[in-house]
Order: sequence, then structure tokens, then C-alpha cells
Amino acid sequence: MTTSLTSPDTTDITATDRAPIVASPKVKLRRRRIVIEHPDANAGETLLAEALGAADRDALHGLLSQLVKASVVARKPDQGNLAFMVSALKSIAPKDSLESMLAAQMVSIQVATMRCACRLACTDDVQQQESLTRALTRLSRTFAAQIEALNRHRSNGACAITVRNLSVQDGGKAVVGNFTQHAGLIAAQPGLVDAFPA
Repeated sequence: MTTSLTSPDTTDITATDRAPIVASPKVKLRRRRIVIEHPDANAGETLLAEALGAADRDALHGLLSQLVKASVVARKPDQGNLAFMVSALKSIAPKDSLESMLAAQMVSIQVATMRCACRLACTDDVQQQESLTRALTRLSRTFAAQIEALNRHRSNGACAITVRNLSVQDGGKAVVGNFTQHAGLIAAQPGLVDAFPA
């Protein structure tokens, strides 16, 4: 498979083992303006807002404006970076404004990380290599922390507990099976109290 660095058009990639990607309008830059490509402007904004998790028109345009600023290469907004960022944001599928903002930060950190990695690969100066390595490490840690924050937000802070090894002494009782309840709720239910000896 050959990938061109300057692809004039993009197509949705679908795999047989996952659901097809729902098409939403593309975003283009034209003379310092953000244009949402769709035959019906209102419908295009609505579809893109849903795909990006924006609550309303102002949130959508604010988010797109921030992504344009983060896509800059050589002090000019870059159409390729912007298209990647919008596509990556859609694939995260934010469900609300908080997820939308966090996902936009994640995408921006990803772009900055790869930009930093490129600079590191292109320099022979030891001081620049050390500085870029530190920056790359910080960006990578930030991205990992953002993934954790998104997962915590989506699970409402609930932690999954998996017991891999269970010992029951003579006379003790154990409950075997899959539980989706919080551990504190299981112990509080009548009939299951003797499963957790004091």
C-alpha cells in the first residue's frame, strides 16, 4: 500500500469486522474561512456538530477554530492536518461537550507529538535531541493521561474489579459468577452477607 503525502481527496475506510463509518461533512479552509462542505448548510452544521459532540453552532465553530489554530504548519493553517484532526475527533465519537473538548486536546497533543518526533529524527544537535526527547516524553505522558481521563469520564468514575484468585476456608461460602454491581452493593444485599466472612 502506498500513501501519498499530499492526498487530494479522502475516502472512508471500513472494515468488515466493525460498523461502517457514518459520513459527515468535510471541513475545508478557504481564504481564512472554515467551510463545511454539504449541500444544505444547516444540515451540514448539524451533522458535523453531532459527529464532534458540539452542543450548538457556537460550540461547533469555536471547536473548529481551535483545531485550525492547532493545525498550523509554518505559521499557516494546514488543510491536511485539519482534515486529520477532524477525522480523528470524529473517530473518538465524543458524546458531550466535555468529551468534545478533551478529544480536541487529545488530537492536538497527537499532532504536536508527531511534529516533535519528526524534529527529533531530523536533528543531529545533542542539545536539541535532549530538549526534544523531554518534550516528546511529556507530550506522550499527557496523551496517556488524557486517555485515562476520557475513560474515567465515560465510565462515570466506576472501577471494574476482577478477582483472579479466590481462597475459601473450610466452612466458608463463596459466590461464583459474573457480577456487574459495585463491591459495596454486593455485600449490602441480603442473602449474600455470608459470602463475605468478617
